[in-house]
Amino acid sequence: QLQLVESGGGLVQPGGSLRLSCAASGFALDDYAIGWFRQAPGKEREGVSCITSGGVTNYARSMLGRFTISRDNAKNTVYLQMNSLKPEDTAVYYCAADSSDWGTLRSYEYDSWGQGTQVTVSS
Repeated sequence: QLQLVESGGGLVQPGGSLRLSCAASGFALDDYAIGWFRQAPGKEREGVSCITSGGVTNYARSMLGRFTISRDNAKNTVYLQMNSLKPEDTAVYYCAADSSDWGTLRSYEYDSWGQGTQVTVSS
């Protein structure tokens, strides 16, 4: 069974930081690209960042410079460090695994998804 579980979301003030975690079980994370996506009410799901099994990263333009993706294969976990958070970053954040290992931000390329973690940026 392939399973992804997100954690680390919560309430943070504008300008603050959060670190999200995506823990994998049932498969070897180092064989997959892992992506982070988000969806806010009334908005389309959008790609945030992804990382290939070889450590190549990709970021959406609006997140570049504020967010950093990384992976720890020994812990079977991928992280998303989120800095300088804005109210418009408020969304449910999902991680997903891509067996093709392309490192794309196209959501339909991903095979397995977590259930999401809520991030709320508000004073």
